[in-house]
Amino acid sequence: MDWGGESVARRLAKLRREAQREWQRILKARRGGDGGGPRDWRPVAAALLQGALRVLVIIALPFVVLVRGALFFYEHGHVPTWLALLVAGPLTVGLVTVYASRLSRALTGRNRALLLGKWVALPLVVFYCGYSLLYLSRVNAKPEVRAYYTSVHPLLRLALSTWILVDPDIVVTDMRRAREDYPRLRLPVNETSLHYRQADGWVHAVDLRTAGRGGLRNFLVRAYFWAMGFDTLRHVGTADHLHVELR
Repeated sequence: MDWGGESVARRLAKLRREAQREWQRILKARRGGDGGGPRDWRPVAAALLQGALRVLVIIALPFVVLVRGALFFYEHGHVPTWLALLVAGPLTVGLVTVYASRLSRALTGRNRALLLGKWVALPLVVFYCGYSLLYLSRVNAKPEVRAYYTSVHPLLRLALSTWILVDPDIVVTDMRRAREDYPRLRLPVNETSLHYRQADGWVHAVDLRTAGRGGLRNFLVRAYFWAMGFDTLRHVGTADHLHVELR
């Protein structure tokens, strides 16, 4: 097959050589002409930063779809908690399937979206949801606090477990309370506390330790829960802590 007098392979080879020459010219210009002058690393640093941010977004996006998506449907769709999860879950499965199929295409040249969705994305999302909803490590809470973990609202548990992936040293200091706990803690009784069991049977708030963690880490924790759609309040009760609750 000819393309304007040249074979396709010859034409592609010529285009490849031209692209390589152009790339070498750009690199030479960035390095100061003949390479003897000082190099400007700012374009390289900007490219590395852009690449790192792109990777971060790719990794974080499935968790955002799962957690923020479920909370969005719960709050604005006025649907039950489990229905919100059943909507956000398949969306996350679809996104993970896209990731897996693109990786498969890049490595093998084959697009196996249905197979990867069934045997990779779906089990991965189901396992992660089950793990997040049922398990809290002893590193992240004392035994008397961990005992109440499954009484916390599922969407709050999902958000908390997701953050633990990033910040494995975070400690939950309180979850469920009863009215008689306030006098014992020498605090005035809060009749509207979301640490009580609410009408849906779940506790809607948790407290996170802030002492000894540094201002930046505490800021990032608060920014994360705010971005995911939760309300946060830094206050001092029995100790300085971050209060996180469903809106």
